Amino acid sequence: MKFMKLGSKPDLFQSNGENIRYVATDLATDMIIRVGDIKFYLHKFPLLSKSARLQKLVAVSDTENNQELEIRDIPGGPAAFEICAKFCYGMTVTLNPYNVVLARCAAEYLEMYETIDKGNLVYKIEVFLNSSIFRTWKDSIIVFQSTKVLVPWSEELKIVSHCLDSIASKVSVETSKVNWSYTYNRKKSGNESPRKVVVPKDWWVEDLCDLSSDLYKRVIITIKTKGNVGSDVLGESLRAYTQKRLPWFGKKDEKKHGNDLKTRSLIEMIMELLPEEKEKETVSCGFLVHLLHACVVLECGVTRKEELMRRIGRELENVSVVDVAILDVDLVQELVAMFMMRDQSGEDQDEFLEVKCVDSNAKVNVAKIIDGYLAEIAKDPCLQLLKFADLADMVSTLPRSTHDGIYRAIDMYLKEHPGIGKSEKKRICRLMDCRKLSPEACRHVVQNERLPLRVVVQVLFFEQVRSTTTGGISEIPPGHGPTGGSRGSSRTATTNTEEEWGSVPTSEELKTLKGELEKGGEKTSSKVKGVLTSKRIFMKVFSGKDKESDNGSSDTSESRSTNAEEMKSRRQSLS
Repeated sequence: MKFMKLGSKPDLFQSNGENIRYVATDLATDMIIRVGDIKFYLHKFPLLSKSARLQKLVAVSDTENNQELEIRDIPGGPAAFEICAKFCYGMTVTLNPYNVVLARCAAEYLEMYETIDKGNLVYKIEVFLNSSIFRTWKDSIIVFQSTKVLVPWSEELKIVSHCLDSIASKVSVETSKVNWSYTYNRKKSGNESPRKVVVPKDWWVEDLCDLSSDLYKRVIITIKTKGNVGSDVLGESLRAYTQKRLPWFGKKDEKKHGNDLKTRSLIEMIMELLPEEKEKETVSCGFLVHLLHACVVLECGVTRKEELMRRIGRELENVSVVDVAILDVDLVQELVAMFMMRDQSGEDQDEFLEVKCVDSNAKVNVAKIIDGYLAEIAKDPCLQLLKFADLADMVSTLPRSTHDGIYRAIDMYLKEHPGIGKSEKKRICRLMDCRKLSPEACRHVVQNERLPLRVVVQVLFFEQVRSTTTGGISEIPPGHGPTGGSRGSSRTATTNTEEEWGSVPTSEELKTLKGELEKGGEKTSSKVKGVLTSKRIFMKVFSGKDKESDNGSSDTSESRSTNAEEMKSRRQSLS
């Protein structure tokens, strides 16, 4: 922190009670000046020799009889006046970033110009500001903060504009030229050399978090005007500032505290400061999601909410599951719809077209994100199956390398909702394609007692085919599963037919089926013969198709007994 010492004489100002300040000298005082609640007992000569304003006040007042001069509106009050008075006496005064604006405004009020005395206070403070303060990063911020209580003086004296220019200019320089101290407590890049400290692009973000919202807004606007800072870095600054001001920001279950009106005003200000979208430099999508959540919680304007959703929908592939998990399912459905669809053309048209130009990797990422989101919301015991299934259906046409993600979500839902009926289990299990499960997921499926029996059987069949074939059969085409026949629906590529679902197996039944499958594979004389043998085994299992309706009749004790007997006869036929 920079400072400047003025004067060389010792400080002789003393107090007599709470409201009296005087100079301890042998020379009697001949002037009383009241500033606010404080009376200063001083001498005319040193003060009048440097202050044109005091000269005018004395000229029109009767001070021969120690009549008081009252100064009511001096900026900075008694503290600022005392700095100026000490300077007039030649006493030691130390100026620093915390009091320099105070002294500058008071010196301007007292008209302590060069025309009154060479080397006067106004001149010396200007030199200090321009040669030291405005060249220093942190000092510029401290001075900028101190200007707020001295408006309009600090505005008229151009101190505010000089602070803004100093801060914005330093933010805009290349990181290789940053040679001043700054605050940076966040995680730094892992590829930094231990011998050479690399200045991060967002080195300035944390120091601005101490500014009040109105000052922060002015700084960001000035930085944006210069145009040398990327949108991603500006977004990081906005995120850090919001998180410091609102501890609950970005947290789903955290309770908000404080004035909702003030908080809403802050969120709307942050949204107003968001930089424009750019192709290569964009604001973190996770931050936009957190803003959307806050916007909904605080009931901000519909227009701002829709603008946020539009921006998120355009880059939904860049959000993380952790970020999107704070949103409710209805909002996520809207975001997915915006990713899948685009406004046709023209502002007044309401029709939408499917996105055909979106990169395939983006589609894969969105499918993966929604699978993870479904697994998170599946833990909610109050989540309706319809909402879960509708969201899963929305991304069913997106490409996936595996269906492990949607399987995990389905399994989590079945675990947290053990009371759902047979038809509901059919509905949710149709969302995954058993042919696209990884070997690890398949091993989990065959031990999962929550899944319908036909799902387990189908997975076992596909696993057996994979293990007994080589390059000739890389994937089982639709219509050639253990149920045979054709899947005539348009959704057959990623779902299972209604005939492929049945009752939930017991652990003994799963073990029996797995053993029979392995046994069938061992007896084959060739890999192709193994496939055919396995298929005959599964056809026996599927020959006794469910004759019950899907109205939940399997949940009764009578139905469970019937299923147990059927499984017993199936195991006997397999053996």
